[in-house]
Amino acid sequence: MNLHDWIDEVCDTLDVDAEIDEGLVLDLTKTVADNVQRPAAPVTAYLLGFAAGAGELDPDGIERLAARVQTLAEGWDRPATVPEPRASDDDGESEADPVPDDVVHDFEEDLEDAEVD
Repeated sequence: MNLHDWIDEVCDTLDVDAEIDEGLVLDLTKTVADNVQRPAAPVTAYLLGFAAGAGELDPDGIERLAARVQTLAEGWDRPATVPEPRASDDDGESEADPVPDDVVHDFEEDLEDAEVD
């Protein structure tokens, strides 16, 4: 299975009829990961998709939004408390410690903590 097959299957599963410019999304997420922080990349891709869907944007509109976000990421000034992203070695593996497969985050606790009385 390749990336195009995966995208088709996900669109079918989500009942989404969309043309995806995966190059645009991959370029944007790389820029965000490199200039902001790695976890910001998938969140940014989600937000771009959300904005595109909410605005019922055509491919040119999506490109304009992505360009604005990419410009934001390229100029992002990371607070001193946030570490610089780690470089990748030649085989694309990050020098950062790998995340163990058994790490589980209980998002229910986050939601409970965020609830307002």
